Amino acid sequence: MSRRFSNVLINTLLTVCAAVTMFPVYMALVNSVKTQGQMFESVMALPTEFHFENYSQAFHQINLLGSTLNSIIVSLVGIGGIIFTAGLAGYKLSRTPGRLSGFIFIMFVSSMLVPFHSIMISLTRVAKTLGLQGSTWGLGIIYIGLGVNMAIFLYHGFVKSVPRELEESAQMDGCGEFQTYFRIIFPLLLPITVTIGILDFLWVWNDFLLPLLMLTNVDRYTLILSTNMLFGEYNKEWSLILAALVLTAIPVVIIYAFCQRFIMEGITEGAVKG
Repeated sequence: MSRRFSNVLINTLLTVCAAVTMFPVYMALVNSVKTQGQMFESVMALPTEFHFENYSQAFHQINLLGSTLNSIIVSLVGIGGIIFTAGLAGYKLSRTPGRLSGFIFIMFVSSMLVPFHSIMISLTRVAKTLGLQGSTWGLGIIYIGLGVNMAIFLYHGFVKSVPRELEESAQMDGCGEFQTYFRIIFPLLLPITVTIGILDFLWVWNDFLLPLLMLTNVDRYTLILSTNMLFGEYNKEWSLILAALVLTAIPVVIIYAFCQRFIMEGITEGAVKG
């Protein structure tokens, strides 16, 4: 009886938590198909008439195609660079015993504790000096530097689960260190690689502050920055803003829905085996 009561209590709490979590999504979806007047009458009520033209207007006002392309370029450059560099570094640090290797790993992990706001001014100056400011490619490169520390931490733990005998066999067959990594080790790191890719995609795609600091041309704006342009000083068309936010969130929801299994597997296995 007590076990049944516990299950009912847990399910009730989870249902309440799910309802609280989904409430903002409900508000965004419902009010994105209302007029401004309908929304001000009651933000909670269902729309009496659906105004899907809000989505078409938002599509054009935020230049959805161009902004999406910019976000994709930044994401591909940043995530691809993080996976390439962090995979190599995590593998090498995990397979190299010694104090120097341990010290370098601790330095990478410790850098995750540094808040972004404490380095954003100096980062902006360095990016301007190197010619990275104002470019989607440059923004992606900056994301590599900011995101590689967490990826190295995850790769470092996951690599320990790979048997060393595989590397020894590959080396006996004449494979060099890079060949061994890319042909033998890296394919075995697929769960944690997918996890890192998804987590960093959620971060890069939804980030606002760093693109705001680095992108100076409106034509290079990411989706989040383009959506922010709908917020005027004296006028805010909330129906269009909510419609734009829904359009912006669709790619993230789709990718997460298909790949959420890899996130849990990668993080759990990496943590246990680390």
